[in-house]
Amino acid sequence: MLKKRIIICLDVKDGRTTKGVKFQNNIDIGDPVEMAAEYYRQGVDELVFYDIIASARGRGPILDLISRVAQQVFIPFCVGGGIGTIEDIRSTILAGAEKVSLNSQAVRNPGLITEGARVFGNQSIVLGMDVRRDPTKPSGFGTTINGGRVDTGLDALEWAKKGVSLGAGEIVLNSMDADGTKNGYDIELTRLISENVNVPVIASGGGGTPKHLADALTEGKADAALIASMVHNGTYTVGQIKNELNAMGVPMRM
Repeated sequence: MLKKRIIICLDVKDGRTTKGVKFQNNIDIGDPVEMAAEYYRQGVDELVFYDIIASARGRGPILDLISRVAQQVFIPFCVGGGIGTIEDIRSTILAGAEKVSLNSQAVRNPGLITEGARVFGNQSIVLGMDVRRDPTKPSGFGTTINGGRVDTGLDALEWAKKGVSLGAGEIVLNSMDADGTKNGYDIELTRLISENVNVPVIASGGGGTPKHLADALTEGKADAALIASMVHNGTYTVGQIKNELNAMGVPMRM
């Protein structure tokens, strides 16, 4: 069985790490550079940095901050938020990121996935998806953009398949309904997407205990679990989570 990954997400707003619940009521929780360095010391497998207001404000990535974070971590580092052109992808990778996450911009311009994959390789292009339950959609799930503010009308399963066919090498699948609740991942959503695409799927939204991660990585068939609140608030360290997952029989990179 392939080893599973733990990925920590830093949501960044105005240069500071922030955390909310279901994308609302965000509070400042610290300096992203210092936090990245600490999580790297703790042994996290990967780091994701999302500029949560770049797309809504119509601006590109904060390259200076990305560069400062990249200097602190020697693990895969993915950046999302405001990346709307091949030049944005290039400058983000040159600033130190291994991957870029395309979400709102990919919906607006699906060709960006294809062009990005052609120039930088599929492994560098991550499809970010912010998904809500929607009974009007064939799969029961719909896709949103602009930090959950705009409903795209796209069925989540169809968009996931299309994104992969266009060249995305990985999917970060965020449940808007579970985001920040610490009540567990949306296992139904995670399994639905994982079973229907041939690229790694990262479960996101709702992680509160190691058991939640175990459920997403086994029942949900995710390749990795993305966490934020449970480490940001000091409830767990990365090492504690990995030890508990190992004890539950989930193979981790120790």
